[in-house]
Amino acid sequence: MPLLHVTAVEPVTPRVTRVRFTGDGLDDFPTWPDQQLKLLFPRPGHPVPDLPADRGDKYGMGWYQAYQAIPEAERPWLRSYTVRAHHPESAEIDIDFVLHDHAGPATDWARNAKSGDTLGRYGPSKVYHRPLGKADWYLFAGDEAATPAIATLLAALPAGTKALTYAEARDATEEQPIGDVHWVHRGDTAPGRGTDLLDAVRAADFPPGTGYAWLGGEAGAVRALRRHLVDERGFDKRAIDFTGYWRLALTQDDSPTDEDLADARERVAF
Repeated sequence: MPLLHVTAVEPVTPRVTRVRFTGDGLDDFPTWPDQQLKLLFPRPGHPVPDLPADRGDKYGMGWYQAYQAIPEAERPWLRSYTVRAHHPESAEIDIDFVLHDHAGPATDWARNAKSGDTLGRYGPSKVYHRPLGKADWYLFAGDEAATPAIATLLAALPAGTKALTYAEARDATEEQPIGDVHWVHRGDTAPGRGTDLLDAVRAADFPPGTGYAWLGGEAGAVRALRRHLVDERGFDKRAIDFTGYWRLALTQDDSPTDEDLADARERVAF
């Protein structure tokens, strides 16, 4: 499993920090929009271990079996993040970190990140490459966790493509220059607890023709958006790509809920 080494840290907004990494394999790094990596954050006093995968491992999960075998007190925290940009000329990538008010290990790490710090990396895996379906127009909707993916998806659209984009943020200071976006400000309401994003999409006038939707953010909010599109807007379920990037009151260390498993089964089905 390759390692990532910090080369630069810069603020994007008051609550988003961009970290640039270098590391083995980043000069010849396959890229696509909405590209996710697994990052391993070291526990205090325990450096990130080398977790080589068996080259004969059909599903590439040997590293995860080795990861699970590490005693829990030493095992790095595992989180998923989106590649915001790739710089092949310098063999670097950028990853944006949302600095949550109630900090977990990833936020704590990002707040204190400096050049030379090291994380573990697994991915990207082409198994998770899901190109957008063909449509007359596109809808993108998500919160801060989804903003990096939305930015890469918008940048990859052919010129002249019609797209409606709704991005949730706390206030105007959190807006980013990622294209023609309807920013939805939730104020001091905690992420995932309000319906501002859903209300904005529900009030939107959709263009004529066949639409394709990409939804990302807190899992419950994504489910509500998806139900609205299917039940109230007549979207075909196969015309919606959806990802619950995080779960209210839960982390990736917690077991999946029944709804998480149902979402996973449905994504595989399509």
